Amino acid sequence: MSINHANNRPLVNVCFVTLGCAKNEVDTRHMKQRLMSAGYSICEDTSLADVLIVNTCTFISEATEESIDTIFGIIGPDKTGFDGDFHGKLVIAGCMPSRYGIDLHNEFAEADAFLPCADEENVVSVIDELMGIQEKEPVGLSIVDEAIPVSAYVKISDGCNRFCSFCVIPYIRGRYHSFTFEQIDSEVLQLIGRGVKEIVLIAQDTGIWGSDFKEKDSLANLLSRLASEYPQTWFRVMYTEPEGVTEKLLDVMLENQNICRYLDIPIQHVSPIVLKAMRRSGSSEKFDDMVKHIRSRIPDITLRTTLIVGFPGESEEEFDGLCDFVADGPFDYVGVFPYSREEGTLAYDLPDQIDEDTKIERARVIRDIADNVSSAKIAANIDKVLDVLVEGTEEDGQIYGRCMCQAPEVDGVTYLASGNIGDVLKVRITDTVMYEMEGDVL
Repeated sequence: MSINHANNRPLVNVCFVTLGCAKNEVDTRHMKQRLMSAGYSICEDTSLADVLIVNTCTFISEATEESIDTIFGIIGPDKTGFDGDFHGKLVIAGCMPSRYGIDLHNEFAEADAFLPCADEENVVSVIDELMGIQEKEPVGLSIVDEAIPVSAYVKISDGCNRFCSFCVIPYIRGRYHSFTFEQIDSEVLQLIGRGVKEIVLIAQDTGIWGSDFKEKDSLANLLSRLASEYPQTWFRVMYTEPEGVTEKLLDVMLENQNICRYLDIPIQHVSPIVLKAMRRSGSSEKFDDMVKHIRSRIPDITLRTTLIVGFPGESEEEFDGLCDFVADGPFDYVGVFPYSREEGTLAYDLPDQIDEDTKIERARVIRDIADNVSSAKIAANIDKVLDVLVEGTEEDGQIYGRCMCQAPEVDGVTYLASGNIGDVLKVRITDTVMYEMEGDVL
Protein backbone atom coordinates (compact mmCIF):
# COMPACT_ATOMS: atom_id res chain seq x y z
CA MET A 1 0.00 0.00 0.00
CA SER A 2 1.17 3.54 -0.79
CA ILE A 3 0.13 6.73 1.03
CA ASN A 4 -2.81 8.93 0.03
CA HIS A 5 -1.22 12.31 0.80
CA ALA A 6 -4.56 14.11 0.63
CA ASN A 7 -5.56 12.69 4.00
CA ASN A 8 -2.40 10.86 5.12
CA ARG A 9 -4.15 7.49 4.95
CA PRO A 10 -2.73 4.40 3.27
CA LEU A 11 -3.92 4.19 -0.35
CA VAL A 12 -6.00 1.03 -0.45
CA ASN A 13 -7.44 -0.30 -3.72
CA VAL A 14 -10.91 -1.79 -3.35
CA CYS A 15 -12.46 -3.80 -6.18
CA PHE A 16 -16.14 -4.75 -6.42
CA VAL A 17 -17.73 -7.68 -8.21
CA THR A 18 -21.50 -7.26 -8.27
CA LEU A 19 -23.90 -10.12 -8.96
CA GLY A 20 -27.67 -10.32 -9.21
CA CYS A 21 -30.28 -7.67 -9.81
CA ALA A 22 -30.25 -3.90 -10.21
CA LYS A 23 -30.86 -3.46 -6.48
CA ASN A 24 -27.41 -4.93 -5.83
CA GLU A 25 -25.93 -2.52 -8.37
CA VAL A 26 -27.36 0.37 -6.36
CA ASP A 27 -26.01 -1.08 -3.10
CA THR A 28 -22.55 -1.38 -4.66
CA ARG A 29 -22.71 2.23 -5.86
CA HIS A 30 -23.52 3.38 -2.33
CA MET A 31 -20.66 1.35 -0.83
CA LYS A 32 -18.26 2.82 -3.39
CA GLN A 33 -19.44 6.31 -2.49
CA ARG A 34 -18.76 5.73 1.21
CA LEU A 35 -15.33 4.24 0.56
CA MET A 36 -14.33 7.03 -1.83
CA SER A 37 -15.45 9.63 0.72
CA ALA A 38 -13.21 7.97 3.29
CA GLY A 39 -10.16 8.09 1.00
CA TYR A 40 -10.21 4.59 -0.47
CA SER A 41 -9.43 4.01 -4.16
CA ILE A 42 -11.88 2.04 -6.31
CA CYS A 43 -10.29 -0.14 -8.99
CA GLU A 44 -11.71 -2.49 -11.63
CA ASP A 45 -8.81 -4.97 -11.83
CA THR A 46 -8.93 -7.71 -9.19
CA SER A 47 -5.17 -8.28 -9.57
CA LEU A 48 -4.57 -4.72 -8.29
CA ALA A 49 -7.03 -4.96 -5.41
CA ASP A 50 -6.00 -4.89 -1.77
CA VAL A 51 -9.61 -5.67 -0.91
CA LEU A 52 -12.14 -7.53 -3.04
CA ILE A 53 -15.82 -7.11 -2.16
CA VAL A 54 -18.15 -9.59 -3.85
CA ASN A 55 -21.73 -8.33 -3.59
CA THR A 56 -23.62 -11.60 -3.82
CA CYS A 57 -27.11 -12.67 -4.86
CA THR A 58 -29.00 -15.65 -3.46
CA PHE A 59 -32.55 -15.01 -4.65
CA ILE A 60 -32.71 -18.47 -6.23
CA SER A 61 -30.41 -21.50 -6.19
CA GLU A 62 -28.82 -20.64 -9.54
CA ALA A 63 -27.87 -17.19 -8.20
CA THR A 64 -26.29 -18.73 -5.11
CA GLU A 65 -24.28 -21.13 -7.26
CA GLU A 66 -23.14 -18.25 -9.48
CA SER A 67 -21.99 -16.31 -6.41
CA ILE A 68 -19.98 -19.27 -5.12
CA ASP A 69 -18.47 -20.02 -8.53
CA THR A 70 -17.55 -16.36 -9.01
CA ILE A 71 -15.76 -16.16 -5.66
CA PHE A 72 -13.70 -19.29 -6.22
CA GLY A 73 -13.13 -18.39 -9.87
CA ILE A 74 -11.39 -15.21 -8.74
CA ILE A 75 -9.54 -16.31 -5.63
CA GLY A 76 -9.15 -20.04 -6.26
CA PRO A 77 -9.23 -22.43 -3.32
CA ASP A 78 -7.39 -20.88 -0.37
CA LYS A 79 -6.75 -17.70 -2.38
CA THR A 80 -4.37 -19.34 -4.84
CA GLY A 81 -5.62 -16.92 -7.45
CA PHE A 82 -6.74 -18.95 -10.45
CA ASP A 83 -8.09 -15.86 -12.24
CA GLY A 84 -6.64 -12.41 -11.63
CA ASP A 85 -3.89 -13.47 -9.19
CA PHE A 86 -5.83 -12.07 -6.24
CA HIS A 87 -4.12 -12.32 -2.85
CA GLY A 88 -5.77 -9.48 -0.91
CA LYS A 89 -8.59 -9.36 1.62
CA LEU A 90 -11.90 -10.94 0.63
CA VAL A 91 -15.22 -9.51 1.80
CA ILE A 92 -18.44 -11.37 0.99
CA ALA A 93 -21.30 -8.87 1.00
CA GLY A 94 -24.99 -8.72 0.23
CA CYS A 95 -27.56 -11.47 0.15
CA MET A 96 -25.45 -14.54 0.98
CA PRO A 97 -24.31 -13.38 4.43
CA SER A 98 -27.80 -12.00 5.08
CA ARG A 99 -29.43 -15.30 4.25
CA TYR A 100 -26.97 -17.86 5.60
CA GLY A 101 -25.43 -16.02 8.55
CA ILE A 102 -23.04 -18.09 10.65
CA ASP A 103 -23.33 -21.06 8.29
CA LEU A 104 -21.59 -18.98 5.61
CA HIS A 105 -18.77 -18.17 8.04
CA ASN A 106 -18.21 -21.89 8.50
CA GLU A 107 -18.28 -22.64 4.77
CA PHE A 108 -16.07 -19.75 3.60
CA ALA A 109 -12.95 -19.81 5.74
CA GLU A 110 -11.25 -17.93 2.87
CA ALA A 111 -13.29 -14.80 3.58
CA ASP A 112 -11.80 -12.11 5.78
CA ALA A 113 -15.13 -10.41 6.53
CA PHE A 114 -18.85 -10.70 5.87
CA LEU A 115 -21.10 -7.73 5.19
CA PRO A 116 -24.85 -8.47 5.25
CA CYS A 117 -27.24 -6.14 3.44
CA ALA A 118 -28.31 -4.47 6.66
CA ASP A 119 -24.69 -3.58 7.53
CA GLU A 120 -23.49 -2.29 4.15
CA GLU A 121 -23.53 1.31 5.41
CA ASN A 122 -20.68 0.23 7.73
CA VAL A 123 -18.42 -0.79 4.85
CA VAL A 124 -15.79 1.83 5.74
CA SER A 125 -15.35 0.66 9.33
CA VAL A 126 -15.20 -2.98 8.15
CA ILE A 127 -12.42 -2.22 5.65
CA ASP A 128 -10.64 0.04 8.16
CA GLU A 129 -10.50 -2.85 10.61
CA LEU A 130 -9.32 -5.31 7.95
CA MET A 131 -6.51 -3.01 6.83
CA GLY A 132 -5.54 -1.92 10.35
CA ILE A 133 -6.43 1.72 9.74
CA GLN A 134 -7.03 3.57 12.99
CA GLU A 135 -7.73 7.10 11.73
CA LYS A 136 -11.43 7.62 11.07
CA GLU A 137 -12.39 10.00 8.31
CA PRO A 138 -15.82 11.68 8.04
CA VAL A 139 -17.95 9.57 5.73
CA GLY A 140 -20.50 11.13 3.42
CA LEU A 141 -21.90 10.00 0.10
CA SER A 142 -19.82 11.74 -2.53
CA ILE A 143 -20.17 10.62 -6.12
CA VAL A 144 -17.70 7.96 -7.22
CA ASP A 145 -15.23 9.22 -9.82
CA GLU A 146 -16.15 6.70 -12.49
CA ALA A 147 -18.13 6.56 -15.70
CA ILE A 148 -21.86 6.79 -15.10
CA PRO A 149 -24.23 5.43 -17.77
CA VAL A 150 -26.99 7.62 -19.16
CA SER A 151 -29.53 5.45 -17.33
CA ALA A 152 -29.21 4.69 -13.61
CA TYR A 153 -31.19 2.84 -10.97
CA VAL A 154 -32.33 4.49 -7.74
CA LYS A 155 -33.76 2.42 -4.90
CA ILE A 156 -36.79 4.00 -3.23
CA SER A 157 -37.19 1.38 -0.51
CA ASP A 158 -35.80 -1.91 0.75
CA GLY A 159 -37.27 -5.07 2.24
CA CYS A 160 -40.68 -6.64 1.73
CA ASN A 161 -43.75 -7.43 3.83
CA ARG A 162 -45.46 -9.84 1.43
CA PHE A 163 -43.85 -13.15 2.41
CA CYS A 164 -44.85 -14.88 -0.81
CA SER A 165 -44.35 -18.59 -0.20
CA PHE A 166 -41.63 -18.94 -2.87
CA CYS A 167 -39.54 -15.90 -1.93
CA VAL A 168 -36.55 -15.42 0.39
CA ILE A 169 -36.38 -11.62 0.10
CA PRO A 170 -38.15 -10.78 3.41
CA TYR A 171 -35.69 -13.07 5.22
CA ILE A 172 -32.70 -11.43 3.49
CA ARG A 173 -33.73 -7.78 3.32
CA GLY A 174 -36.12 -7.56 6.25
CA ARG A 175 -39.38 -5.66 6.51
CA TYR A 176 -40.39 -3.06 3.97
CA HIS A 177 -39.07 0.42 4.68
CA SER A 178 -39.36 3.40 2.35
CA PHE A 179 -36.49 5.82 1.85
CA THR A 180 -37.45 9.45 2.37
CA PHE A 181 -38.12 11.79 -0.51
CA GLU A 182 -35.09 13.83 0.56
CA GLN A 183 -32.82 10.76 0.32
CA ILE A 184 -34.17 9.82 -3.09
CA ASP A 185 -34.11 13.38 -4.40
CA SER A 186 -30.49 13.86 -3.28
CA GLU A 187 -29.36 10.76 -5.16
CA VAL A 188 -31.35 11.70 -8.26
CA LEU A 189 -29.80 15.18 -8.23
CA GLN A 190 -26.28 13.78 -7.96
CA LEU A 191 -26.84 11.34 -10.81
CA ILE A 192 -28.37 13.96 -13.09
CA GLY A 193 -25.38 16.16 -12.32
CA ARG A 194 -23.16 13.37 -13.66
CA GLY A 195 -25.06 13.22 -16.95
CA VAL A 196 -27.72 10.60 -16.23
CA LYS A 197 -30.74 11.12 -18.50
CA GLU A 198 -33.00 8.33 -17.24
CA ILE A 199 -33.74 7.44 -13.61
CA VAL A 200 -35.22 3.98 -13.02
CA LEU A 201 -36.97 3.76 -9.65
CA ILE A 202 -36.76 0.28 -8.17
CA ALA A 203 -37.68 -1.59 -4.99
CA GLN A 204 -39.07 -4.96 -3.99
CA ASP A 205 -42.50 -3.35 -4.26
CA THR A 206 -42.47 0.21 -5.62
CA GLY A 207 -46.25 0.58 -5.50
CA ILE A 208 -46.46 0.93 -1.71
CA TRP A 209 -43.69 3.52 -1.34
CA GLY A 210 -44.50 5.97 1.47
CA SER A 211 -47.26 3.87 3.02
CA ASP A 212 -45.04 3.18 6.04
CA PHE A 213 -44.39 6.85 6.80
CA LYS A 214 -46.05 8.48 9.80
CA GLU A 215 -47.56 10.93 7.33
CA LYS A 216 -48.38 8.55 4.52
CA ASP A 217 -47.19 9.28 1.02
CA SER A 218 -47.51 7.52 -2.34
CA LEU A 219 -45.56 6.47 -5.40
CA ALA A 220 -47.75 8.79 -7.47
CA ASN A 221 -46.68 11.79 -5.37
CA LEU A 222 -43.04 10.76 -5.53
CA LEU A 223 -43.13 10.48 -9.32
CA SER A 224 -45.01 13.74 -9.69
CA ARG A 225 -42.50 15.68 -7.58
CA LEU A 226 -39.47 14.21 -9.33
CA ALA A 227 -40.92 14.67 -12.82
CA SER A 228 -41.74 18.31 -12.08
CA GLU A 229 -38.37 19.03 -10.50
CA TYR A 230 -36.37 17.45 -13.33
CA PRO A 231 -38.43 17.95 -16.50
CA GLN A 232 -35.57 17.01 -18.87
CA THR A 233 -35.04 13.61 -17.23
CA TRP A 234 -36.89 10.40 -18.02
CA PHE A 235 -38.37 8.61 -15.00
CA ARG A 236 -39.29 4.93 -15.14
CA VAL A 237 -40.78 2.80 -12.38
CA MET A 238 -40.28 -0.97 -12.10
CA TYR A 239 -41.65 -3.79 -9.93
CA THR A 240 -45.12 -2.44 -9.13
CA GLU A 241 -47.46 -5.10 -7.75
CA PRO A 242 -51.05 -5.11 -9.15
CA GLU A 243 -52.42 -3.44 -6.01
CA GLY A 244 -50.01 -0.56 -6.50
CA VAL A 245 -51.41 0.46 -9.89
CA THR A 246 -53.74 3.17 -8.62
CA GLU A 247 -55.82 5.73 -10.47
CA LYS A 248 -53.61 8.47 -9.09
CA LEU A 249 -50.51 6.74 -10.45
CA LEU A 250 -52.08 6.50 -13.92
CA ASP A 251 -53.09 10.16 -13.69
CA VAL A 252 -49.52 11.22 -12.90
CA MET A 253 -48.15 9.17 -15.80
CA LEU A 254 -50.61 10.88 -18.14
CA GLU A 255 -49.82 14.35 -16.83
CA ASN A 256 -46.03 14.14 -17.16
CA GLN A 257 -44.43 13.49 -20.53
CA ASN A 258 -41.07 12.66 -18.94
CA ILE A 259 -42.53 9.71 -17.01
CA CYS A 260 -42.16 6.61 -19.18
CA ARG A 261 -45.54 5.15 -20.04
CA TYR A 262 -44.32 1.79 -18.88
CA LEU A 263 -45.25 -0.46 -15.98
CA ASP A 264 -43.67 -3.71 -14.80
CA ILE A 265 -46.40 -5.60 -12.92
CA PRO A 266 -45.35 -9.05 -11.64
CA ILE A 267 -48.39 -11.34 -11.46
CA GLN A 268 -46.51 -14.70 -11.20
CA HIS A 269 -49.50 -16.85 -12.31
CA VAL A 270 -53.18 -16.63 -13.25
CA SER A 271 -54.61 -19.71 -11.50
CA PRO A 272 -56.36 -18.72 -8.24
CA ILE A 273 -55.35 -22.08 -6.76
CA VAL A 274 -51.66 -21.63 -7.58
CA LEU A 275 -51.72 -17.98 -6.51
CA LYS A 276 -53.27 -18.92 -3.16
CA ALA A 277 -50.47 -21.46 -2.62
CA MET A 278 -48.02 -18.66 -3.47
CA ARG A 279 -49.72 -16.47 -0.82
CA ARG A 280 -50.85 -14.11 -3.55
CA SER A 281 -54.19 -13.27 -5.13
CA GLY A 282 -55.72 -12.75 -8.54
CA SER A 283 -57.00 -14.67 -11.55
CA SER A 284 -56.80 -14.51 -15.33
CA GLU A 285 -60.08 -12.55 -15.39
CA LYS A 286 -58.93 -10.03 -12.77
CA PHE A 287 -55.58 -9.49 -14.45
CA ASP A 288 -57.19 -9.17 -17.85
CA ASP A 289 -59.61 -6.56 -16.47
CA MET A 290 -56.69 -4.71 -14.85
CA VAL A 291 -54.75 -4.56 -18.11
CA LYS A 292 -57.80 -3.44 -20.09
CA HIS A 293 -58.43 -0.66 -17.59
CA ILE A 294 -54.80 0.52 -17.69
CA ARG A 295 -54.84 0.58 -21.48
CA SER A 296 -58.17 2.42 -21.52
CA ARG A 297 -56.52 5.16 -19.44
CA ILE A 298 -53.14 5.13 -21.24
CA PRO A 299 -53.55 3.52 -24.68
CA ASP A 300 -49.86 3.72 -25.62
CA ILE A 301 -48.54 2.24 -22.36
CA THR A 302 -46.09 -0.68 -22.42
CA LEU A 303 -46.68 -3.46 -19.89
CA ARG A 304 -44.29 -6.12 -18.63
CA THR A 305 -44.94 -8.98 -16.22
CA THR A 306 -43.14 -11.88 -14.56
CA LEU A 307 -44.39 -15.47 -14.31
CA ILE A 308 -43.33 -18.56 -12.37
CA VAL A 309 -44.03 -21.99 -13.87
CA GLY A 310 -43.75 -25.39 -12.24
CA PHE A 311 -44.86 -24.22 -8.80
CA PRO A 312 -45.72 -27.17 -6.50
CA GLY A 313 -49.09 -28.59 -7.46
CA GLU A 314 -49.38 -26.72 -10.77
CA SER A 315 -51.53 -29.05 -12.87
CA GLU A 316 -51.43 -29.44 -16.64
CA GLU A 317 -54.78 -27.65 -16.78
CA GLU A 318 -53.49 -24.71 -14.76
CA PHE A 319 -50.37 -24.53 -16.92
CA ASP A 320 -52.49 -24.60 -20.08
CA GLY A 321 -54.55 -21.73 -18.67
CA LEU A 322 -51.36 -19.74 -18.15
CA CYS A 323 -50.32 -20.47 -21.74
CA ASP A 324 -53.69 -19.27 -23.02
CA PHE A 325 -53.42 -16.08 -20.98
CA VAL A 326 -49.97 -15.25 -22.37
CA ALA A 327 -51.07 -16.11 -25.93
CA ASP A 328 -53.95 -13.64 -25.67
CA GLY A 329 -51.31 -10.94 -25.36
CA PRO A 330 -52.37 -8.65 -22.50
CA PHE A 331 -48.68 -7.92 -21.76
CA ASP A 332 -46.05 -6.60 -24.17
CA TYR A 333 -43.16 -8.32 -22.43
CA VAL A 334 -43.17 -11.46 -20.27
CA GLY A 335 -40.34 -12.72 -18.06
CA VAL A 336 -40.62 -16.44 -17.28
CA PHE A 337 -38.83 -18.39 -14.54
CA PRO A 338 -39.07 -22.05 -13.54
CA TYR A 339 -39.92 -22.36 -9.85
CA SER A 340 -36.83 -22.58 -7.65
CA ARG A 341 -37.29 -24.56 -4.46
CA GLU A 342 -35.62 -22.43 -1.78
CA GLU A 343 -34.93 -23.78 1.69
CA GLY A 344 -36.52 -21.66 4.40
CA THR A 345 -39.51 -20.60 2.30
CA LEU A 346 -43.06 -21.79 2.96
CA ALA A 347 -43.26 -23.46 -0.47
CA TYR A 348 -40.20 -25.60 0.20
CA ASP A 349 -42.25 -28.20 2.09
CA LEU A 350 -45.36 -28.09 -0.09
CA PRO A 351 -46.51 -31.43 -1.51
CA ASP A 352 -46.60 -32.23 -5.23
CA GLN A 353 -43.20 -30.76 -6.08
CA ILE A 354 -42.66 -30.81 -9.85
CA ASP A 355 -39.53 -32.38 -11.32
CA GLU A 356 -36.87 -30.12 -12.84
CA ASP A 357 -37.27 -31.38 -16.42
CA THR A 358 -40.98 -30.57 -16.38
CA LYS A 359 -40.34 -27.10 -14.94
CA ILE A 360 -37.73 -26.34 -17.57
CA GLU A 361 -39.96 -27.58 -20.38
CA ARG A 362 -42.91 -25.53 -19.16
CA ALA A 363 -40.72 -22.44 -19.01
CA ARG A 364 -39.55 -23.07 -22.57
CA VAL A 365 -43.12 -23.41 -23.83
CA ILE A 366 -44.24 -20.17 -22.19
CA ARG A 367 -41.16 -18.32 -23.43
CA ASP A 368 -41.86 -19.42 -27.00
CA ILE A 369 -45.44 -18.17 -26.75
CA ALA A 370 -44.29 -14.90 -25.17
CA ASP A 371 -41.63 -14.40 -27.88
CA ASN A 372 -44.26 -14.70 -30.59
CA VAL A 373 -46.60 -12.27 -28.85
CA SER A 374 -43.88 -9.74 -28.03
CA SER A 375 -42.27 -9.78 -31.48
CA ALA A 376 -45.65 -9.02 -33.07
CA LYS A 377 -46.31 -6.16 -30.62
CA ILE A 378 -42.83 -4.73 -31.22
CA ALA A 379 -43.29 -4.96 -35.01
CA ALA A 380 -46.39 -2.78 -34.64
CA ASN A 381 -44.02 0.12 -33.93
CA ILE A 382 -42.79 0.18 -37.54
CA ASP A 383 -43.39 3.63 -39.09
CA LYS A 384 -44.02 5.20 -35.67
CA VAL A 385 -41.89 8.16 -34.59
CA LEU A 386 -40.51 7.53 -31.10
CA ASP A 387 -38.09 9.29 -28.76
CA VAL A 388 -34.86 7.32 -28.39
CA LEU A 389 -32.27 7.87 -25.64
CA VAL A 390 -28.84 7.12 -27.13
CA GLU A 391 -26.97 4.82 -24.73
CA GLY A 392 -23.76 3.72 -26.42
CA THR A 393 -22.01 1.86 -29.20
CA GLU A 394 -21.29 -1.82 -29.63
CA GLU A 395 -17.81 -3.19 -30.39
CA ASP A 396 -18.40 -2.85 -34.14
CA GLY A 397 -19.35 0.82 -33.72
CA GLN A 398 -23.11 0.28 -34.04
CA ILE A 399 -25.00 3.00 -32.15
CA TYR A 400 -27.90 1.94 -29.97
CA GLY A 401 -30.41 3.44 -27.59
CA ARG A 402 -33.80 2.77 -26.03
CA CYS A 403 -37.30 4.09 -26.42
CA MET A 404 -39.55 4.71 -23.44
CA CYS A 405 -41.15 1.35 -24.27
CA GLN A 406 -37.84 -0.45 -23.63
CA ALA A 407 -36.63 -0.85 -20.06
CA PRO A 408 -32.87 -1.23 -19.55
CA GLU A 409 -31.37 -4.72 -19.72
CA VAL A 410 -34.62 -6.64 -20.29
CA ASP A 411 -36.51 -5.32 -23.32
CA GLY A 412 -34.02 -4.99 -26.16
CA VAL A 413 -32.64 -1.85 -27.79
CA THR A 414 -33.12 0.39 -30.84
CA TYR A 415 -30.29 0.62 -33.39
CA LEU A 416 -29.47 3.94 -35.06
CA ALA A 417 -27.11 5.18 -37.78
CA SER A 418 -26.14 8.33 -35.86
CA GLY A 419 -26.38 10.04 -32.50
CA ASN A 420 -24.30 10.99 -29.47
CA ILE A 421 -24.53 9.25 -26.11
CA GLY A 422 -27.09 11.06 -23.94
CA ASP A 423 -29.03 12.55 -26.85
CA VAL A 424 -32.80 12.07 -27.01
CA LEU A 425 -33.67 11.84 -30.71
CA LYS A 426 -36.82 11.62 -32.77
CA VAL A 427 -36.59 8.32 -34.63
CA ARG A 428 -38.84 6.69 -37.20
CA ILE A 429 -38.86 2.93 -36.62
CA THR A 430 -38.06 1.15 -39.89
CA ASP A 431 -37.67 -2.50 -38.90
CA THR A 432 -37.77 -4.93 -35.98
CA VAL A 433 -36.11 -8.27 -35.30
CA MET A 434 -37.63 -10.06 -32.31
CA TYR A 435 -37.03 -7.67 -29.39
CA GLU A 436 -34.76 -5.24 -31.24
CA MET A 437 -35.80 -2.24 -33.34
CA GLU A 438 -34.04 -0.19 -36.01
CA GLY A 439 -34.79 3.41 -36.91
CA ASP A 440 -33.85 6.50 -38.88
CA VAL A 441 -33.05 9.67 -36.99
CA LEU A 442 -35.31 12.52 -38.15
